[in-house]
Amino acid sequence: MNEQWLTLAGRRLVPVVQGGMGIGISAHRLAGTVAKHNGMGTIASIDLRHHHPDLLARIDCMHGSHAAHEIKAAIEAVNLIALDREVRAARSIAGGNGLIAVNVMKAVSAHAALVRQACESGADAIVMGAGLPLDLPELTAGYPHVALIPILSDSRGVSLVLRKWMKKGRLPDAIVIEHPAHAGGHLGASRIEDLGEARFSFDRVLDECREIYAALGIEWTRVPLIVAGGIHRHEQVRHWLDKGAAGVQLGTAFAVTEESDAHPDFKEVLARARPEDIAEFTSVAGLPARAVLTPWLTKYLSRETALQAKAKVRQCLEGFDCLQACGLRDGVARIGQFCIDLKLAQALRGDVARGLFFRGRDPLPFGERIRPVAELMRYLLTGELPAEPAGELAGELAGGGGGGVADEARSAAMRLSKNAASAGSFTVRSN
Repeated sequence: MNEQWLTLAGRRLVPVVQGGMGIGISAHRLAGTVAKHNGMGTIASIDLRHHHPDLLARIDCMHGSHAAHEIKAAIEAVNLIALDREVRAARSIAGGNGLIAVNVMKAVSAHAALVRQACESGADAIVMGAGLPLDLPELTAGYPHVALIPILSDSRGVSLVLRKWMKKGRLPDAIVIEHPAHAGGHLGASRIEDLGEARFSFDRVLDECREIYAALGIEWTRVPLIVAGGIHRHEQVRHWLDKGAAGVQLGTAFAVTEESDAHPDFKEVLARARPEDIAEFTSVAGLPARAVLTPWLTKYLSRETALQAKAKVRQCLEGFDCLQACGLRDGVARIGQFCIDLKLAQALRGDVARGLFFRGRDPLPFGERIRPVAELMRYLLTGELPAEPAGELAGELAGGGGGGVADEARSAAMRLSKNAASAGSFTVRSN
């Protein structure tokens, strides 16, 4: 099935990585299944209590009878319990295959505790983005066999991390290069206006990293690069592996698989979204973000300027203080003014009207169809399509006619528009 392997933590993996998606979109079921098929499955560590009713109940009973700092401490404690459960359950599903990683956002206030818990629970790797992970070697010093994987977007970031880490006697085990013009969720650029800058081009980053590695005396294969953002066809996987990448990472495509830990309605929102339904905005974390224009996001963006004008310092609405810096809590008028923890939790539960649904910009490998992880990985690695879809969609996936990604996107948009016209945008089934 595969001629090129991704070597991480002493294991030979297929070169397909499942990206971390929170809150709770990539938990034990998805990450464990990807690892079972010899890939790297990634659990998103933020606020995993939402998958555990007993932990939610433990917090709910504290409201009205405990101080804010006690509730915050309790939330952080149960989230560590939830992360431990998720890592162990994922490892059970994997059955010794593949690799289980935990994604920790540097921007999260509890990132150090989450890293330590992931290591203690048996994670094979820590992936860190949403900020420069300069302290990751110190946080994992007691776990030398845990692979460390920063998420960066340009060669300047790669050079900085390599030089800082080398002074500490450590190199990353791999680096994810995430293109902010294509990825979903929080994006690796300072401003929305910067998303399409040439410095993020995979070709440019790969070429510049070869020069950086040579200048630092690092062998090209010693710190493999994994490209992320916009990958949705077998031909793209083959192309970037031939160009020198050691692997590819996908997020949205895995979010809509049968084994994704999200609610079925979450998957339908992502799968049915048309290109014009996807928007960029500034998150409360101060980072550009990309998501589906569901009813809540559409309304929020129409009121964003007015909300920013009224920004003021306030207590965390959820009693969590999940982010080190939060536009809503800290009264930072130039960035987002909503509770991201609340909105992502609503999306996880399939609340189409009120949730925030992060999504990448590009088409999905199987259009609006929800398929198993095994079929997605097989297609990405070999180009082999499942028995369904067939006909027109199979032609689109094969990239026929030489039209490339632009024609594919237009075809997908037309097909999804027809579905939306007949069923209504983001119409989902009743439970």
